[in-house]
Amino acid sequence: MSEAREVLETSEAQIAVHWKEEEYVYPPATFIAQANMTDPGIYERFSLERFPECFKEYADLLDWDQYWHTTLDTSDAPCWKWFVGGKLNASYNCVDRHLAKGKNKAALIFVPEPEDEPHRVVTYQDLYVQVNEVAALLQDYAGLKAGDRVTIHMPMVPELPVTMLACARLGVIHSVVFAGFSGRACGERIADSGSRVLISMDGYYRNGTLLDHKVKADEALQVAAQEGQAVEKVLVWRRFRGQYVSQAPMREGRDAFMDELLPKYRGQRVAPVSMPAEAPLFLMYTSGTTGRPKGCQHSTGGYLAYVTATAKYVLDIHPEDVYWCMADIGWITGHSYIVYGPLALGTASVLYEGVPTYPDAGRPWRIAEQLGVDIFHTAPTSIRMLRKAGPEEPKKYNYRFKLMVTVGEPIEPDVWRWYHEVVGKGQAVIVDTWWQTETGGFLCSTMPALHPMKPGSAGPAMPGIHPVIYDEEGQEIPPGAGKAGNICIRNPWPGAFQTIWGDRERYVSTYYAKYCKNKDSKDWRDWPYFTGDGAFQAADGYYRILGRVDDVINVAGHRLGTKELESAALTVEEVAEAAVVPVVDELKGRAPDMYVSLKPGYAPSKAIEEKVIQAIETIIGKIARPKHVYIVPDMPKTRSGKIMRRVLAAISNTMDVGDVTTLANPEVVEEVRRMVQGERAVATQEGPEDIRRFGEER
Repeated sequence: MSEAREVLETSEAQIAVHWKEEEYVYPPATFIAQANMTDPGIYERFSLERFPECFKEYADLLDWDQYWHTTLDTSDAPCWKWFVGGKLNASYNCVDRHLAKGKNKAALIFVPEPEDEPHRVVTYQDLYVQVNEVAALLQDYAGLKAGDRVTIHMPMVPELPVTMLACARLGVIHSVVFAGFSGRACGERIADSGSRVLISMDGYYRNGTLLDHKVKADEALQVAAQEGQAVEKVLVWRRFRGQYVSQAPMREGRDAFMDELLPKYRGQRVAPVSMPAEAPLFLMYTSGTTGRPKGCQHSTGGYLAYVTATAKYVLDIHPEDVYWCMADIGWITGHSYIVYGPLALGTASVLYEGVPTYPDAGRPWRIAEQLGVDIFHTAPTSIRMLRKAGPEEPKKYNYRFKLMVTVGEPIEPDVWRWYHEVVGKGQAVIVDTWWQTETGGFLCSTMPALHPMKPGSAGPAMPGIHPVIYDEEGQEIPPGAGKAGNICIRNPWPGAFQTIWGDRERYVSTYYAKYCKNKDSKDWRDWPYFTGDGAFQAADGYYRILGRVDDVINVAGHRLGTKELESAALTVEEVAEAAVVPVVDELKGRAPDMYVSLKPGYAPSKAIEEKVIQAIETIIGKIARPKHVYIVPDMPKTRSGKIMRRVLAAISNTMDVGDVTTLANPEVVEEVRRMVQGERAVATQEGPEDIRRFGEER
């Protein structure tokens, strides 16, 4: 068997890893001297022998209305409950408790995309006033109470965290939908969560254009209604007070402008509702391979304790810092490390409205210089984009980061080095963080003052997180074995989500069933958490994350479920079959390549390709736009009729397709290859590990 065939046909848990180990890069003494965590004893304190009581150390960073009696309740395994008996309010912990010492300190610094528009600073006192007034409005005008759900479809503006914190103040569960998602995607999430209220915005700037956002709200409500969920109120924030920038009409009796309603609630104060620690704080929807988005339900006490501690110790956030995370609040990174973690620590969190390269690649560095940013947090996609657009730009600006973060996907060592040497000017510590929507906060990262950095490696596990790498049979793969496998977490932790909203069975089957030792057990040791990511652990204990082992494509840090993309393509009348695979993209890391075959009687055409693209953009959003749409005569299939996506992935990425003689229609493979690659040279087996594994039959 050739090496190429071995690589393509071996399961993801057995793939040999061939990269060389990078050299360590050590943190500067100036960083260590001021760091929040310099005690290596934290790992002993958070050992499995001291689990779960060790997490009291994290929970004690918060203000509690009532202390808990049970640190970890496993009675409904694997739906873990943390700090049971305890009560607190997330809004109080992020706002009220800072007023005594820091009411005039910046909480949020809003940077509009147009450079001639002034920055807007929201102090903790401003935030307190605004959150209370919005909470009063939601309670009175919208009739919301603890346990209700609200869908928020908003861009990166200060009104978004204000709205989230107002919901948290009332115990209302918020579900924030990324603004770039379509109205249909928003409507599906409204229906799944059972939201009666949608909070939206008229428009926002993106890449120099003032986009009409309210138009998506009307489509969202139509989709929600088709799925049986009626929305009673649509509350619309305006980008410019008193000026409506959308073309979508406001429907009387249903739609209302927030800036017209709020004067009625001026000066009102709403006592924060004391919520049980295990009460849901928010839902965060993530794509899944079975098509329908999953509503990850995150708790109040456990989640807030975990993101506060990890923000303090890994991001090294001090109250006097100016911290800028370039993620979007519509994703979990924004929830955990723009809103809840930084604000719980009383720091200044920067919100930037637009794209990092507008109007040019110097924009992030000008912002950093203007605001005196200390901590910079972004994704490898943005780093690659900024390096391509302006490799020398950072040198032109007088800023200094003490710490930089990379998140969302693995970062290539060469990109890491540019980030460290050029963006960080050789002085900043980098934390390469690995975690997921479902995990609430970081799972692996170096502790910046305790460990050296290693380009391309996330580092060791977080305190209290105890990973294990299993092969397909559930055997452990030891450190330094030279094999990758499925990285799992042995134990629960407070930041982990509680369940999938309304679908406990899917929660168990997706995340716990694979390696469960006893499905009737109440012992956490029998329920390792299956992350769905492949990883390799070096002999030094550092983890290198390879990416998803399921059929999810990570596009610029946004996880897109292949079944969602394929379902969208199948809405086009002419399309009979659809298969989507990841293709390497210089800027995004991965992009979707779409293959479709047509129903009898239809001929391939550019018009059909455009219809497929339009369907995906309408149903999911522009972020999911395929790099290519290929209309093929047939899909390569097994004899049981399964489409062999790994063959298509190999073709898209100019890799060896391996042995296809056992397929039902092997002749179609060469036909598709010629269509995609032309008469190019023979493909090689080389390619990213995640693409080599993609779509492999289990």
